Amino acid sequence: MPTQFELGFLVGLLAGEGHFGGDGRQPHVTLRMHVRHEAIFRWLERTFPGGRVYGPYHHGGRNYLQWMARGAFLRDELAPVLDRLLSPGLDRHSFDRFQLMKDHYPQLARDPAARAEPAAPSARPRRAAGPGQDPDTFADLFAQLRETWPS
Repeated sequence: MPTQFELGFLVGLLAGEGHFGGDGRQPHVTLRMHVRHEAIFRWLERTFPGGRVYGPYHHGGRNYLQWMARGAFLRDELAPVLDRLLSPGLDRHSFDRFQLMKDHYPQLARDPAARAEPAAPSARPRRAAGPGQDPDTFADLFAQLRETWPS
């Protein structure tokens, strides 16, 4: 089971470098980076074994590796993490692309009834998670890390 830090690192990678789309039949999340970042791809393989690393590719003067998440791993593991941690406040473009991908691929919906009528956002303010609690947002995660990180 990945730690909150590992989940946050993955979401950061995907917000900065990821692609949210599909092939017309099934959705996929793709991360492509230069082969100099191979260690990150090996970490992804170990930490998120439901995804798959492809390459290296040498195409159009680019040398890159690619990590893909699709199928049950995307639907059951990665999409819920992105639903929880990816927000417009973190990165509006990535958030919008993820929402568009979910709209185009209804198989990502865990509960079709909930998809038909989105729940209204909670009006209550969120409080920072304390040590040992799962944070609700990246701000909560960073607050938790600041409290526990050795000086």
